[in-house]
Amino acid sequence: MRTRRLKHIFRPDGRAFIVAFDHGMIDGPAKGMEQPAEILRQIAAGGADAILTTYGTAEKFAAEIEPLGLIMRLDGGGTKLGKMGPGSLFWTVDDALRIGADAVAVSAFPGAPEEEDSLRSLAMVIGEAHAWGLPVMGEMVPGGFDSPDHMRTSESIAIAARVGAEIGADWVKIPYAPGFEAVTSTCYVPAVILGGAKKGSERDMLEKIRAALDVGAKGVAIGRNIFQADNPQAMVAAIAALIHENVSIDEAMKILNS
Repeated sequence: MRTRRLKHIFRPDGRAFIVAFDHGMIDGPAKGMEQPAEILRQIAAGGADAILTTYGTAEKFAAEIEPLGLIMRLDGGGTKLGKMGPGSLFWTVDDALRIGADAVAVSAFPGAPEEEDSLRSLAMVIGEAHAWGLPVMGEMVPGGFDSPDHMRTSESIAIAARVGAEIGADWVKIPYAPGFEAVTSTCYVPAVILGGAKKGSERDMLEKIRAALDVGAKGVAIGRNIFQADNPQAMVAAIAALIHENVSIDEAMKILNS
């Protein structure tokens, strides 16, 4: 059952293009997410494989996300109106199964003050989810979401990724850093890179994805760089071509600008 569900997220080439659409739990109606239905239709039409989202979005926009694999986030933290904390579990594996999720996601923060609590939450979810044949993505962020640069090196990311694998995550979502081969060569489950805040040019972002894929990354889990793009559907199509067709950066840019 777990293998079948993973095939709703990872294509036969072993790669996955996941669009992260869970930012509303922190930012509310973030730019690009004000009216979810249309952007979700564009994400599906552009060729994404799966979406990482919240219980509310999965429930209210089931028709729009029906073509996509569904990864439901089980944890959350503070909102932008307050203070981001270490986070805690908001929903259960039962909630995810009831809504038809193909997998669930939980964050953990190796190296952060709350690392033990976050790793324990991830382990607990993995044990329960696997008992029901439900895959788990571990979002492994060394030092926490606002960690300093010295916690975002390839060495730190490699530790975080391997910890996620050791705990039992089916795949990990992690930051990218130069020297990323140190991560992919030592993490024995698939690793996809996160996007982070929208910054730099679109070409810069595509080049980062290409560099990660070339050293063994198995895809991406990117949000703001897609739903805040000038043409989200074209951005999805360009990234999908990078991941599944191994096109060049110039070819991806042509798709983006077509």
